[in-house]
Amino acid sequence: MSSEVKVPTLGESVAEATIGEWLKQPGDPVKLDEPIASLETDKVAVEVPSPVAGVMGEQKVKVGDTVEVGAVIAIIESDVAVAGPTPVTEAEGKSAPLAAAASGAPASPPAAAPEGESSDGSLTLSPAVRRAVLEHGIDPSTVKGTGKDGRLTKEDVLAAAKAREDQPAAAPSSAETAPRPSLSGERRTERVKMTRLRQTIARRLKSAQETAALLTTFNDVDMSAVIEARNKYKDLFEKKHGIRLGFMSFFAKASVLALKDVPAVNAQIDGDEIVYHDFVDISVAVSAPNGLVVPVVRDCDRKSFAEIESAIAEYGKKAKDGTLTMQDMQGGTFTISNGGVFGSLMSTPIINPPQSAVLGLHRIEERPVAVNGQVVIKPMMYIALSYDHRLIDGREAVTALKIIKEAIEDPTRLLIDL
Repeated sequence: MSSEVKVPTLGESVAEATIGEWLKQPGDPVKLDEPIASLETDKVAVEVPSPVAGVMGEQKVKVGDTVEVGAVIAIIESDVAVAGPTPVTEAEGKSAPLAAAASGAPASPPAAAPEGESSDGSLTLSPAVRRAVLEHGIDPSTVKGTGKDGRLTKEDVLAAAKAREDQPAAAPSSAETAPRPSLSGERRTERVKMTRLRQTIARRLKSAQETAALLTTFNDVDMSAVIEARNKYKDLFEKKHGIRLGFMSFFAKASVLALKDVPAVNAQIDGDEIVYHDFVDISVAVSAPNGLVVPVVRDCDRKSFAEIESAIAEYGKKAKDGTLTMQDMQGGTFTISNGGVFGSLMSTPIINPPQSAVLGLHRIEERPVAVNGQVVIKPMMYIALSYDHRLIDGREAVTALKIIKEAIEDPTRLLIDL
């Protein structure tokens, strides 16, 4: 009996995807709900599970093809017996050692399946693990999996790669020691098709520039008070909440104050109407293997510092593992992008449509500043607010950024909502 594998529902406003990779090939045994293909959508990678157990049949589409929701992409033959070792009867099992003993040959023990390998001889790897395997050139069948049911994790592959690097280099063979032709004058080019996510990023950012009236206002922030508070309470914070206290929660809470006082910065344009929000859902820009993604920390105006830090940490982990979902990415009324983690001193971030503003954070560096007529060294950060001038006036943008600056320089304001 044959069963069709269809493209699952991908999320709100997402009607199609691209076949990123086939995880199973025709003839491979497949378990119920085992991923057989990876789809690339505009926002995240989605695995397609098998609806039945059986054997992988015909693949209806190729890698790189665009498919719509509900389209049939493969066939699973659920009535085909999976090839395996011939069963051994109890009598045969008992007679084998006796025959070996009679002939004087030692009985060979049954071969054990490699660790992390299923009984059908196949390995199921998540997209993040597959990327790590390809990047580091690791044979997954030689690595012991520590995940659920012995499955490989990204950490297992990285540990195997590190262990291989730590081993002394083997003596080169004669073929390796042979002189190679000089490549000093070689000039090469390579063409790689853009992933669907990268195409979407390019299209959305270009659309933002063409549609919105973008403008950026800057300010600088003295980070002394936040650094002092973080150093003073970070150990107690982590002990109580099980999460590290970072700077992002301070800026998220400071942004909440600004967005509540200047509602236009938290609004968006829909046709000829302005949509105001009485909640604050902050999109946090996170670097993922395939590009920049912006999962949403919802209800920041009602979340505690610990809840915000936990949400950001979880999204960061999911982004690296390639497990972000459509629900994680949908919505958002304001964005915070921290280019400082990569060493950026100053930038003009681009808004994330249909949002109307984005806060850009940058690296902290000690600089001389004037305080009460004296030049002192302070840990300073440039912050930038890019906004859609069609909706937000300069006065409102500058006011919002000034509120953020004052809340960071005097964190007590965050407690008394000032």
